[in-house]
Amino acid sequence: MIVNDTPRMSSIVIEVWKPLLALFFWDVAVTAFYMTTTFKAPSLPLTIFGTVLALFLGFRDNSAYQRWWEGRQLWGLMINASRNLVRGAIAFIPDDPPRARDLKRSIALRQIAYVNALRCQLRRLKDCPEVYDLLSREEADEAMGRANPANGFLDGTAKRIEDARREGWLDTIQQTQMERILVDIANAQGGMERLKNTPLPVQYRFFPSFFTRLFCLLLPIGLVETLGWATPIGSTLAGLMFLAALQIGDDLVDPFSNTPHDLPMNAMCRTIEIDLKQAIGDEAPKPLTPVKGVLW
Repeated sequence: MIVNDTPRMSSIVIEVWKPLLALFFWDVAVTAFYMTTTFKAPSLPLTIFGTVLALFLGFRDNSAYQRWWEGRQLWGLMINASRNLVRGAIAFIPDDPPRARDLKRSIALRQIAYVNALRCQLRRLKDCPEVYDLLSREEADEAMGRANPANGFLDGTAKRIEDARREGWLDTIQQTQMERILVDIANAQGGMERLKNTPLPVQYRFFPSFFTRLFCLLLPIGLVETLGWATPIGSTLAGLMFLAALQIGDDLVDPFSNTPHDLPMNAMCRTIEIDLKQAIGDEAPKPLTPVKGVLW
């Protein structure tokens, strides 16, 4: 997530430079043709075209931002549920015998491993070294070998809570309370998977892109009679605005895309790790800080 108050103009141009460069050459070609021949440029209702296109792009960008914000809300629920789960384990499970204390610590470390596995899963990353730093290789491989590794960690945590009940360290009411938190975590994960696996409908993806490019092609034809040799500058600047609006939707539509525009899941996982390790008395790492204006 970009955390700078004002985005750098260079980063915007980098994302749209290819279609913008093609548009500039098209503008120059159209301007040279009309200014060196007697052919008269047709009158085009660019104002009407631009207004309709702005509505298309605005509606698409709003839909993309809603997906991005929903992803952030789900991660907020995940952070709170992780704290509640470990708080319940610490409060309900006794410190004696030592096996009970180890079980509490195991639940906390598994939850940290779970959120990191979920982060890697959503970003389609093949490796997730944080999981192996937290758990034994056998325990990590058991969950990471599943088709849905994050769900494997949840199942393992539920088994440990059941083990605590069988040992008499939890009663059924306490187990139910902790199981309810696991259900909230699973629901949040399901919402994230829904956002990741369900793209915007094809109409939202195809038509704004098609109409934006068509409008950029028509721009110099409609402006050349007014701007003359300045048409490439005016048309390219106007095209930049529409191409940037189109790119905004592309950047926000997938909040888990592992780009500077997605959610700062690394930082949120680190927040969970700090809170849970401090809760069980382990040494906690420092919070993540932005790198070149981007918080990952």
